[in-house]
Amino acid sequence: MNDKSHVSLERHVCLVCGTAFDTGNILLDKRLRASLERHTSTGWGLCDEHRRLFDEGFVALVECDPERSGKPTDSDCLKPEAAYRTGRLVHLKREAFTGVFNVPLAPDQPCVFVEPGVIEQLQGMVAPASD
Repeated sequence: MNDKSHVSLERHVCLVCGTAFDTGNILLDKRLRASLERHTSTGWGLCDEHRRLFDEGFVALVECDPERSGKPTDSDCLKPEAAYRTGRLVHLKREAFTGVFNVPLAPDQPCVFVEPGVIEQLQGMVAPASD
């Protein structure tokens, strides 16, 4: 039996965690041919949790393995589809990010991809809590 249909539920993939989430939109094949899967990923976005953190003024630092990731493009930027996420991430306030890193950050940029070791360096900069 063919599992394809002429309608599909749209999904986006979270830039930060890489999980697929429903957008609430329905896709329709205008020719009414059974060409669509039950779910169709159409682009990138932010899941509810990471959207909330972005709206609160945080930027996500997503650790990626450079050996397993694809090659950066001409602009030296790693594309989200080429990033091999290690699963480690941290959120920094935008003000703290610009204070620590000498990199311009667009106001609508929710995350940056960092090499292994950057998150450990940031954790080392934080003073240990006193008892």
